[in-house]
Amino acid sequence: MATGSVYRDPVGRWRPGDVVVLRERWRGRVWAARPAVVVRDEPEVRMFHVPAGTRYAVARGRDGSPLALPEDGWTLAHDALAPERVLSFAWPGVAHAVLLRFDPADRFLGWYVNLQSPLEATPIGFDYVDHLLDVLVAPDRTWRLQDEELLEEAVRRGLFSPAQAGAVRDEAARVVRAAEAGRPPFDGSWTRWRPDPAWPVPTLPPGWDA
Repeated sequence: MATGSVYRDPVGRWRPGDVVVLRERWRGRVWAARPAVVVRDEPEVRMFHVPAGTRYAVARGRDGSPLALPEDGWTLAHDALAPERVLSFAWPGVAHAVLLRFDPADRFLGWYVNLQSPLEATPIGFDYVDHLLDVLVAPDRTWRLQDEELLEEAVRRGLFSPAQAGAVRDEAARVVRAAEAGRPPFDGSWTRWRPDPAWPVPTLPPGWDA
């Protein structure tokens, strides 16, 4: 079957070059949806590639502005563009994903660590819940936290409990230790990786918002 299909092999795994949908959810509802090309779908790791310029869907408020947290009357708009090329890693049972970022000249910009629930398989890809806090790691492995105040606001609104927020911060601390130690994928081994030129620019399929 052609590259870029939604074919699965007999054990239910995607093949390199297949297009899947990675969806964020808030309390069962799709909050964002990003098409991605499968690099690996293996028992130990899942990897995806998103080219710069890929169109994806995000939540917007009644006035059309982007939302960081849910509010009454929000809708999905399929009008966002990926600003840079991304290679992402996710692991079974691990509450974060690591995204390697590249500029238009394919220069490595650093690692973006998204704190999130482990991926849950769907017929069109994978779903997860964003845990709001992020860790930004520079090429020299210096780091900083991002959106700490957003996580605190989510606790105030009852979207996360204090205990859940504490678990997210603990996960961030584990990420920082891994980055400082240069453990994969923070060892630089994937910074020169390039996608197969035959792979498609992914698009959202019908039914992505179901």
